[in-house]
Amino acid sequence: MKKFSIGYYIIASAIVWAAVIIGCSLKLKGTDCYQSIDMILIGGVIAHLLFIWGPLGGSLAKNRKKDRKE
Repeated sequence: MKKFSIGYYIIASAIVWAAVIIGCSLKLKGTDCYQSIDMILIGGVIAHLLFIWGPLGGSLAKNRKKDRKE
C-alpha cells in the first residue's frame, strides 16, 4: 500500500487557489468592483475546505488511530 503523503494535498491546495486567483483577475480586468469576484472567492473557499482539508483530516485521523493501535 502506498504511504500517505501530505505533499499531494499541498499541491492540490495550491492549484485550487491558483485557479481562484486567475479567475478573480480575469473577472476584475478593467473594473474596480469586489462584487464581481465575491462568488469566485466563496467557491474557492468551499472547494478548498471540502476537497482538500476534508479528506486530509479524515486521513490524518485514520493514521492517528492506526499509530495508536501499533
